[in-house]
Amino acid sequence: MESVRWLLLLLLPLLDISAATPDPCELDEDDIHCACNFSEPQPDWSSAFLCVSAVDVEIRGGGRSLEQFLERVDIDADPRQYMDIVKALRLRRLTIGAARVPALLLFGALRVLGYSRLKELTLEDLEVTGTMPQPVGIQGPGLSVLRLRNVSWTTGGAWLPELQHWLKPGLKVLNIAQTHPLDFSCDKVLTFSALTTLDLSNNPGLGKRGLMATLCPHKFPVLRDLALRNAGIQTPNEVCSALATAGVQPHRLDLSHNSLLATAKPEDPGCVWPSALNSLDLSFAGLEQVPKGLPAELEVLNLSCNRLNRKPLSDELPKVGNLTLDGNPFLIPGTSNPSSIVPSGVVPACVHSPLAVGMSGTLALLQGARGFA
Repeated sequence: MESVRWLLLLLLPLLDISAATPDPCELDEDDIHCACNFSEPQPDWSSAFLCVSAVDVEIRGGGRSLEQFLERVDIDADPRQYMDIVKALRLRRLTIGAARVPALLLFGALRVLGYSRLKELTLEDLEVTGTMPQPVGIQGPGLSVLRLRNVSWTTGGAWLPELQHWLKPGLKVLNIAQTHPLDFSCDKVLTFSALTTLDLSNNPGLGKRGLMATLCPHKFPVLRDLALRNAGIQTPNEVCSALATAGVQPHRLDLSHNSLLATAKPEDPGCVWPSALNSLDLSFAGLEQVPKGLPAELEVLNLSCNRLNRKPLSDELPKVGNLTLDGNPFLIPGTSNPSSIVPSGVVPACVHSPLAVGMSGTLALLQGARGFA
């Protein structure tokens, strides 16, 4: 029992549901999802025992600093003594959020989770403080999916390679949103040998320069899906240049929800798109005409919910198998009149379109509000 108590002390301070919930932790009837919100002034950490049997666990710290727990747990303890306990856990998905977390505590937890069957880890609304320790011997969990949202690191751009050293190889999906800094130390970044999906959406300050700094050359050899929604992208051509520099060959590229220019900037040279690219999403991009310099041939091109006032001519489009133009003014009766278009330039039909699901929450909220103005 003492072993279990130590393990929970290490893991549980790191994982916010509703502050109005009487008990800090709730477990559903099927013992699948367990959520803890330790937002009370004197939280009862022991209530997290309720989550021991859950598959999907959310633990949030109520926005407090967890520095105190460095004095209550032995970060240097050999996690092998807890191996059998951790292996018995059903845990597959873990969310840690709403706290200031010492790096020593976070990576101590990852060491212990190295014996677990955890596959998906989400870190959100976190400030990771202090210096990350060097991994010794035991690595962390073998994740398939890693999501980071609104996470800041005091170690600067070195955080990604340092985090890589704490995880077993094999990560397939990496989602980084509202996280800084994104100017990675590329010379220290390890190759993502299994990563097929990289999502850098909802980083509006990223832009061309940030993308060039994030797509470390030759570090993503099997990348198939690249999402850059609401990422400060101005032209498709600048993305093409970044892909060429990094040696990345995605099959699907999502540039929706950026304010795109139809014409490349003078400083952007011509670019040859990756030959593997077959799907391009340019929806919700405020386009009044088809951008210049698109790939010569695509299986899928999504131009829906833009500001096209006429059907594009064949010589304006690449050779494309599946073209989507839904939600453009020329297809909507009555929207040829500018007064029928909401101030954002999006026709009303697109404000509530299912396509808006992929939009950042902020943009969706703003466009919805304008639609009712």
